[in-house]
Amino acid sequence: MPKTKTADPASYEAALEELEQLVGRIESGQLPLDQLLAGYQRGAALLAFCRDRLEAVEGQIQVLDAGALQPWTSE
Repeated sequence: MPKTKTADPASYEAALEELEQLVGRIESGQLPLDQLLAGYQRGAALLAFCRDRLEAVEGQIQVLDAGALQPWTSE
């Protein structure tokens, strides 16, 4: 069976929605084995995409907050 590269989702939210739908189909127990394997592979790719996006945003926040965070003092 040849491997085909599926496109990355348009956004984090789109990836998360697709992942939730995919998990629902997998958990239903109604998928044939080959579709189950393909679904698992797609789910792993979606999860990696989401993690990468979250890490990128976290890095941007750290850059924005660098030096801007000050300890809270009550006067």
